[in-house]
Amino acid sequence: MSSSVAKDPESATQAAVYAPLYRQIKDLIVQGLQRGEWKPGDMIPSEIDLAARFQVSQGTVRKAVDELSTENLLVRRQGKGTFVATHHEARAQFRFLRVVPDDHAPLPGVSRYLDCRRVRASGEIARHLSVRPSDPVVYLRRLLSFENAPVVLDEIWLPGNLFKKLTAERLAEYTGPLYGLFETEFGTRMIRADERIRAVAATADAAKHLKIAAGSPLLLVERVSYTYGERPVEVRRGLSVTERYHYRNTLS
Repeated sequence: MSSSVAKDPESATQAAVYAPLYRQIKDLIVQGLQRGEWKPGDMIPSEIDLAARFQVSQGTVRKAVDELSTENLLVRRQGKGTFVATHHEARAQFRFLRVVPDDHAPLPGVSRYLDCRRVRASGEIARHLSVRPSDPVVYLRRLLSFENAPVVLDEIWLPGNLFKKLTAERLAEYTGPLYGLFETEFGTRMIRADERIRAVAATADAAKHLKIAAGSPLLLVERVSYTYGERPVEVRRGLSVTERYHYRNTLS
């Protein structure tokens, strides 16, 4: 197998100084993922093949793959191999959807899109997405329901250059996870997110959509999501009902 992810000599020298060898191999695998050499759902080469490709030990490759699995970029499947993680898997959906019922395990939500249009980025949205103020962005408004009850009201901003073909019509006919649509049709995979969480009171508009009384307590989750290379590709503000639901996180 040809080594299509060979390093630039200068960057290789710098990496050798600052990063342990398994981290360098991890970076090379990520470069392959970013470039689309292995697409979401694909099986990557075996550790033996990767070790031969990068001319390192199998143990070094295993350590790199272990770390990528911990970061949810790769998924090990017993007896089958290691695969590129995809947002179409349930485990990936619940990784980013943290609002769960108090009395049972999380369930897939049902989305209803209230708005989808191109707008000009405000200064704040432009800063979060690393674009210029007034650059085009796609604005979405979505109501997420569980067991026929509205629970989350989302506002979402996406870079206009990446999501030019995202339309209300496409969203209306799509039934899968939103991040799965971004991954499959727009080549954009969410890798990680930074979030801020605080309590707010429901405005009249939010209360109407969530079917609660104005002034009821809501959880505001403000998120910036990133793809490969720490590139911001989504700003999201979600208002979540707190009665019978909570925000769950696991610290490790």
